[in-house]
Amino acid sequence: MDILIFTTSVEKPEQVSEVKPLLTSVPAITGWNFDLEDCDNILRIEAHDVSPRYIETLLQTAGYHCRELEY
Repeated sequence: MDILIFTTSVEKPEQVSEVKPLLTSVPAITGWNFDLEDCDNILRIEAHDVSPRYIETLLQTAGYHCRELEY
């Protein structure tokens, strides 16, 4: 399993609700959460064989900035 961490422009719980259907529709994603208290509005994803670019594109199509953080 991979852990992917992203900085996003998702800032409010209502916005999390908007992207929830996108993230839950990907069978390879086994878990995800946002840390809206963090200055980077962190999205943490647990998944099997999911490209970070795929997640970035998924959120960008919904109108949100998303960029993988290297760790």
